[in-house]
Amino acid sequence: GFKERAGRGLTGDNGGAAFAALEGESAAVESKTGKGDCAGVAVEAVLFEKANGLVGRGGGEADGNCEEKSGKHADTILSQPKWSRLWRMRLLLLLVLVFAHSASGELLVLHKGHSSLGFYTDQGTWIASAPVRAHPHEMVFSTDGRYAYTTDNGTMRIEQAGTGGNTVSIIDLKERRTVGEISLGEFRRPHGIDIIRATGQLLVSTELPDRLLLLDPVKRQVVRTWATEGKTAHMVVATPDGRYAFISNSTTANVSAIDLQTGKVKLIPTGARPEGSVVSKDGKRVYVCNRDAAHISVIDTATLAVTQTIKTSPGPVRIAITPDQRYVVYGLLDERGVEWADTRTGKVAGRVDLPAALGQIVSLHLSHDGKTAYAANENLDTVYAVSLAAKKIAHSFKTAKGYSPDPVVPKP
Repeated sequence: GFKERAGRGLTGDNGGAAFAALEGESAAVESKTGKGDCAGVAVEAVLFEKANGLVGRGGGEADGNCEEKSGKHADTILSQPKWSRLWRMRLLLLLVLVFAHSASGELLVLHKGHSSLGFYTDQGTWIASAPVRAHPHEMVFSTDGRYAYTTDNGTMRIEQAGTGGNTVSIIDLKERRTVGEISLGEFRRPHGIDIIRATGQLLVSTELPDRLLLLDPVKRQVVRTWATEGKTAHMVVATPDGRYAFISNSTTANVSAIDLQTGKVKLIPTGARPEGSVVSKDGKRVYVCNRDAAHISVIDTATLAVTQTIKTSPGPVRIAITPDQRYVVYGLLDERGVEWADTRTGKVAGRVDLPAALGQIVSLHLSHDGKTAYAANENLDTVYAVSLAAKKIAHSFKTAKGYSPDPVVPKP
């Protein structure tokens, strides 16, 4: 995968040029139009002894970190004794790996079964894992992208009995390690989570009892609580201005709209078993998946009422919206597919079936550019990357057996 991405997907990227050189893709280096990576071009020269002629190629010019042009730099390496060149080459290979890894995107996969947050390359190669408390369900990122917060539910499914867990784990994404947790005290089985962008505070829904919690992640404590007035609080989303929170109540087939300033709660009827939800960029609409009703309820945040219903295939479970706000993309639980609908017409615009004879699609997130949908089949320990433009599976990968991947989210 690195070879292909170096030659095409990472055009103009120093790390990509380095990997292109490492793989022998000298053409990829030559085709660069920007400034190349000194280390990468030097490795290409060492491996193929083509120091002469590199100067003047599109990627041949060294960047500001190199004192000499890369061709001369390579000449210098080749003129050294063989043992010295070998050690230098090893160092350069290490630099290539570092550059290429930092250049490629990462995916964060929450292992519900393994109780950890996994770090993967965008092609699905495992990098590292950070342990969290038992059976995490959802996660959200700090406003600066440094930390991830996971809801440690303590059970695999909401149908399972038990008191479950009562923590939110904190993971340092830069260091790839767990650095702490927030105790929820008497409030157990946390599920949904979102962040108020203006304050950095967290909103967490709990199933036992049905509550919405406001958390301070810096002080690591519960600041305020609200009763949802519904049953089986599931997912939660906040409006961009931080005024309202919307909680899906899976058992009572409604959504709690809570005014975070006044504490007033309004129950909005939806379809059977509302679960995943997403707010439009302008904060005017909330799209709610009704898993057992085969449709999406569109809530007007000004009137706090459903103003549109989008019919879907059976089992819409998790949902995201493209950056241009044109499409809502959602996973189909039992039909094992990814589908999307046009927000302007309210009609289904595309679908990709996922090749699985069993299992359930439990999550749906989008790449930063909105072109790829990531869906996980936790029963098969499989993650699918779906190209929306091509309407096909771009690639898939497996986690370790029994890890049960749930949300799959690009690293911020």
